[in-house]
Amino acid sequence: MGVIKLFVQQKCHKCPQAKEVGNTLKDEGFEVKEYDIQTANGMAEAAFHRIQSTPAIILEDSDENIVADFRGEIPTPQEVKDLLSGVQD
Repeated sequence: MGVIKLFVQQKCHKCPQAKEVGNTLKDEGFEVKEYDIQTANGMAEAAFHRIQSTPAIILEDSDENIVADFRGEIPTPQEVKDLLSGVQD
């Protein structure tokens, strides 16, 4: 099904909306990993993906290949589901 990586931070006016999308997808059974880029772990993961601003959402397949990414924009839950629908476990 793939993994959804959500990058947020406290002082981000769009991040609550991105978190809402993440929570909706998590409630529907998707694996959502949330990273606060103000923590060491979040900063490391953000650096690996070259995330420079929030919110950012990275969609990966089960082999950690990037399927799609959204930087500074927030997809709808349906857009994410459509993109991950063809991803094999």
